[in-house]
Amino acid sequence: MNLLIRNATAILTGLPGSAARHAGPDIRVRNGKIAAMGGLQPEPGERQIDAGGCVIYPAWVNTHHHLFQSLLKGDPMGINATLTPWLTATPIRLRPRMDEDMFRLAARIGLVELALSGCATVADHNYHYYPDMPYDSSAILFEEAQALGLRFVLCRGGGTLSRLPESDAAPASQPETLDGYLADIERLAARFHDSAPDAMQRVVVAPTTPVHSMRPQELRECANLARRLGLHLHSHLSETVHYHDSVHTQHAMKPVHFCETLGWLGPDVWFAHLVKLDADEIALLGATGTGIAHCPQSNGRLGSGIAPVRALEEAGAAVSIGVDGAASNEAADMLSETHAAWLMQRARAGEAAVALHRGGQGEADAAATTVEDVVRWGTAGGAKVLGLPGIGTLAPGQAADIAIYALDRDPRFFGLHDPAIGPVASGGAAYLLALLVGGREIVRDGAVPGLDLAALGRQARAAVARLTA
Repeated sequence: MNLLIRNATAILTGLPGSAARHAGPDIRVRNGKIAAMGGLQPEPGERQIDAGGCVIYPAWVNTHHHLFQSLLKGDPMGINATLTPWLTATPIRLRPRMDEDMFRLAARIGLVELALSGCATVADHNYHYYPDMPYDSSAILFEEAQALGLRFVLCRGGGTLSRLPESDAAPASQPETLDGYLADIERLAARFHDSAPDAMQRVVVAPTTPVHSMRPQELRECANLARRLGLHLHSHLSETVHYHDSVHTQHAMKPVHFCETLGWLGPDVWFAHLVKLDADEIALLGATGTGIAHCPQSNGRLGSGIAPVRALEEAGAAVSIGVDGAASNEAADMLSETHAAWLMQRARAGEAAVALHRGGQGEADAAATTVEDVVRWGTAGGAKVLGLPGIGTLAPGQAADIAIYALDRDPRFFGLHDPAIGPVASGGAAYLLALLVGGREIVRDGAVPGLDLAALGRQARAAVARLTA
């Protein structure tokens, strides 16, 4: 498609420093990539999108999700729980009741929710696997993402250990064998993995949680296979103090140091959460270039805390943003997630402030996290973590993954002196005039073309009724 986006009010690029804003006001798209930016004149046969009154961002890159949880929002049995009791109350209780149709519907709901927030790339940490499973949950996820036109990264979760006693575990809660897990990784990599810098499909080796999901030697074998196949590694880590207690009890060391012994640190590894870290762990993550998927809303909802994102970045770690599963978030969109990330990092710094008369520096550092930082984490940072350098920024030669937000339709954005910050700073759901993924229009005028959103809602309500019957 030959396309010219014209007259943008502001453009944030996802790049650092002075390059974070582009004067614009136009972007030309050719063959799925950005061909030019600046003051451009229309060319013959070129379709135009008028972005007057609009703010343009790189499309978001979501680096941690559990799409199957899109049917588990607001479960009364888990809504007021912290992480460990919530796991038992909600996903462990309800996941075994999901059939193929429910799983596919949940994936579709989550992907649509993300697309309508301006997200083009989704990394889903899927751990819905068990022996003799009657359907291929991995294939379903790729199919649903492809149908919408989104880039999709399958983080193949699961494990050989269960948190439940074997006698209590339903068939859908039984663990896998290591041989079965590794064989499925090889199958998925051969069928779906694309190593291109702007790939539409990727596969990642992602046992659900170190310590709880696999034995140390099994985790080492996973890392060896991933590197032999050229795949990245992903898991949860240090979401709560319980991780520290578990690793200390079993291995007499800290979680990050434990991962170091397994070969689970490096620029091809990223962890979700990393809320509870000591200074030496932050330094080790930074020195190895290991990444974080920062999930502020889930961490807040479960009472886990606020990850030390700025300290991690300053140490050298790669920072990205993930929405986590909707069952611990009650929503899963990148606008509300980035809004929370902006507020929580400033709140964390303010909480740590010490008065001048007590030898501190006051609130000098409390306002250091900017909207531009958060946009960079949620776009270029995600691309770096996933190993997709061809996406995540707005610059000539990059994939045309572009979110165009109209700020003239909602009073929350009226009166902004700096419209560029609106989609993140003002909260809510900025109206998505268009979402382009590789130059293809996925969202148009606030809707996914051809999708009956009301029907999707009816299907969701019926599925929840079946799930909880």
